[in-house]
Amino acid sequence: MTEPDSLSRQHYFMIVATRIAGAAGAAFGVVLLGRAHTLGPQILGVAIVLSAMTMMALVPRSLAARWRTPPQP
Repeated sequence: MTEPDSLSRQHYFMIVATRIAGAAGAAFGVVLLGRAHTLGPQILGVAIVLSAMTMMALVPRSLAARWRTPPQP
């Protein structure tokens, strides 16, 4: 496998890993929210879910923009 192919594969797996980490964080926040009986853990659960959803939306897109191939002249 050539160097550009290997680098592209690593970038793809990094983007997928950030999406999986965000989904796991959101699931953890939902579980925390479901088991909470007081206001403190409920607020923490909502904050974790919102931050994980934001991470799932923004981080893969910014990584893809950073690693985009420059246009050919």
